Parts: sequence; structure tokens; C-alpha cells
Amino acid sequence: MLNVPSQSFPAPRSQQRVAFGGRSKVPLKQGRSLMDWIRLTKSGKDLTGLKGRLIEVTEEELKKHNKKDDCWICIRGFVYNVSPYMEYHPGGEDELMRAAGSDGTELFDQVHRWVNYESMLKECLVGRMAIKPAVLKDYREEEKKVLNGMLPKSQVTDTLAKEGPSYPSYDWFQTNSLVTIAIYTKQKDINLDSIIVDHQDDSFRAETIIKDCLYLIHIGEYFIIINGKSSVRVVESVGKIEIVLKKKENTSWDFLGHPLENHNSLIPRKDTGLYYRKCQLISKENVTHDTRLFCLMLPPSTHLQVPIGQHVYLKLPITGTEIVKPYTPVSGSLLSEFKESVLPNNKYIYFLIKIYHTGLFTPELDRLQIGDFVSVSSPEGNFKISKFQELEDLFLLAAGTGFTPMVKILNYALTDIPSLRKVKLMFFNKTEDDIIWRSQLEKLAFKDKRLDVEFVLSAPISEWNGKQGHISPALLSEFLKRNLDKSKVLVCICGPVPFTEQGVRLLQDLNFSKNEIHSFTA
Repeated sequence: MLNVPSQSFPAPRSQQRVAFGGRSKVPLKQGRSLMDWIRLTKSGKDLTGLKGRLIEVTEEELKKHNKKDDCWICIRGFVYNVSPYMEYHPGGEDELMRAAGSDGTELFDQVHRWVNYESMLKECLVGRMAIKPAVLKDYREEEKKVLNGMLPKSQVTDTLAKEGPSYPSYDWFQTNSLVTIAIYTKQKDINLDSIIVDHQDDSFRAETIIKDCLYLIHIGEYFIIINGKSSVRVVESVGKIEIVLKKKENTSWDFLGHPLENHNSLIPRKDTGLYYRKCQLISKENVTHDTRLFCLMLPPSTHLQVPIGQHVYLKLPITGTEIVKPYTPVSGSLLSEFKESVLPNNKYIYFLIKIYHTGLFTPELDRLQIGDFVSVSSPEGNFKISKFQELEDLFLLAAGTGFTPMVKILNYALTDIPSLRKVKLMFFNKTEDDIIWRSQLEKLAFKDKRLDVEFVLSAPISEWNGKQGHISPALLSEFLKRNLDKSKVLVCICGPVPFTEQGVRLLQDLNFSKNEIHSFTA
């Protein structure tokens, strides 16, 4: 084990630590932006101090490099000299120094798990940590030994075995033309959102989300799926998942494939890296003067349904560096009459994205042509749909593109919560031109009398007759009135960090409990 710092990260008084899991950035000096860092990495300057050599780093050697001008950090077995990056780090130098001379993987995952550090720091790569060589296995024999997919107990940590869900298993069956992989989760809350299937780069992956863990089937190429198509079926009553694949040739297989990394393992989700697949841009349309609705098509072999309230990461190469940003998928429309022309949600993902013309990522996204590709990660997020059980009053507070998680919540709430009495949305924007899907929201409120929508503008024209200002006690105390005194209530809030932080404080002042508040990160 490497020396992992024991301090909390970020530090309790750090500028990077903010209320309710958010984080703020430390002001950077002029000439120290992300684009400036990319330019430096392309300059040919030796950023490691090793003149292009890659070395094997022992734990003892890593510990020696623990100063600002000589700072090495290990992330997932790779060691980087981050001293040149100190002044470019948005979270400040002190945060990087907490992992100086040690394994910073856990600290990195707490705040930056979605950041593509391999690309950002590739010119700072010193080498690998020294490890004992792994013993090679006969994978054909390994697959035969676990032909029915039973997960050996040695592959489940003591913690998972004692505290986690019962470990799952898999089996596979075949006809001349089809292969069926059956996953037995031993859980009854499994649905189509719980399984992600990918077939790309000569490998097959099936990720099953089981509580806070991920059960992975990861197999090297032994079969080729005709037209890249697969089908997924879930038997919720017994927690069984069936993945049906079509063979290229009508023949019998001796085994399923070569086990790859973490195959047939149950892993805590916090310990897994992000997996991406390339999705094709199908359409792009203007929603407001600076917001677009992007439609991306999943690969034919992919099964991916993003659960309500969760987000994914989009990844684009920009000037040779892969840049990653989180976004919450939305429905293609709020209204059923528009949904008829919307593409099926099991093969397409929609995003409402504001274009910041002085930014780095969104202008590049906006320049994509129809047919271009964007890498999309698997979903993440801590919102649980169980929060909606027996819900009577739902309040939504959104600012700008903080409206995006509310789209699927609105759709679900008005169609799938029988106990719901009232849904109220307070939507904060600067001007009328900034309001996303205003017409659809007004039509939906007219159609379903349970929904009330209020628009609040901070810089309206003089003719504006609606509410004005910013989030405040006066606005919220009038808006957040329960249908009944003891009705079960949930308040969801999303927007820029200052908006969300202030909103959560005001909600607490109005005696809403922690369990009645869910804040999303915009």
C-alpha cells in the first residue's frame, strides 16, 4: 500500500470546499488558463525533468518528491510530476500538495473523478509504480471453470461480502444463431436503467448496477454480432437480466470469450473508472439565443438508459487534449404531441446545452457537424427515484440550464407518481429570451392542472409583468406552500453554485429537512 494522506480532501477551510458537495475555483493568474496549459504541453518543453525517459517508481522514491517545486503524484498506478501544473490548477496549489509524494487516487476521485487526467497530464508522466508481475492464466481454462458464471468469493472484498449485496452470477446459453447471457443479480429493484451493454474495440462489456456496486462482465472478442445489434430484457420479479446476441455464423461455441480486466467481479462504483462510447450527432437545433438541443445516437450495440436525476460526461479532443464536461440528459420534449416526432429514447440521448462563446468546450461542441462523434460516459449521480414514493408535493427551483435535471423529473412526476397532488416550478433567468422551453412549459401547465410554473427574471424589460429579482426568502416563502400541513414533500434545486448554495440555506431556514431537499450540480 502506498502512503495515502489521511486528511480530508478538499481541506475543511479550503477555497475548493463549499456547502453540499459543490466546489468553487481559485482565481488563477493571467496566462494560466486551461488553454494556456494546453499550449505549454504542446511547446515541447520537458515537463517531467527526465528528458523524455519513463521510469519505474518505487514507493520510497515517490515519497521524496513532496515539495511544490518537486511534486510527484500517483494516480491509478501512474506517476506524474505536477509541479509545472501547480499554477494552472483551478482548485489551487494547496489541494495538489495534499497528495504530494503519495498515491492521490482516492483524493482525486473525491473531487475530480470525471477529469481526463491521462490526457491533461500526459506530458507530465514520469512512469509507472513498481509492482510485482502478475501471474498469467490460461483464460480458456478459467472460463471453463466458471462456465456458469459463479463469482469466486476471492473476488469479492470482505466489506462487500459482509455489508454489500449478495454477490451476483452469470450463465450463458446458445443456439446455432444466438447467444444469451443471463445475469442473476439476486436483487428485486433491477430495471433497464440498471444494465449498460457495450460492444466495441473488440470487447464485450455488461455493467450491472447493484446498489453502490457494479457487477462487470468483460470479455475479449470471440464472437461478432451481426449488424452490431443486441437486445436486453429484465425480469424484475427475480432480478434476472438477459442479453441476447446474434452470432455471425451458425456454429457452436466452446466458450464465451477471453476474460478481460475485472471480468466477473463485483466492484464498488467509486473504484471504477468512467467508460466511454462514441455517439453520433444526429441533430442540433436552437432553443434560445444561446442554448441548443443536441441529439446523439448511441452505437447500435449499446444499451444505455440514463436514470432520472443522473448525468453523463461528454468528451471532445480540443487542440490535441481530451476535455471532459458533465451534462444531464433531457427528454426530447415536454409535450406528448411533440414526442411523437422525437426519436426513441433507448437509442438516442438529448442534451440542452448553453454555448459560452468565450469558453473552451461548448464552442467546440457547437462547431460539430451532423455525423460527427462525441464520446459519452456511463451515468453517474446520487439521486434515487425512491424519493418519489408516496410523494404529494414536488417543488422545483431552477436557474438557467439548471433546468435540465428538472425535465425528466417533470415528465416522470406527472405520469408515474399516483400520489402526487401538486408540482410547482420556479424558473430563474436573466431575461425572457433566456427561458428554455417557455411555450412548452406553459402548455404543459395548461394541460395538467397539478403543475404551476412561475418565471422570475433578474433583468427584465419594463413591460414584464411577472416576478423579478433573485432567489430570496420572500419569493420562496410564498412559493413553497404544502398542499397539506403534513404532506410528503421534496424540493429539487439546480443552478450555478451560488444560486444552489443560497437556495439550500434558505430552504433550511424555512424548516425543510435534509431529506426533503435534493440539490443538483449545474
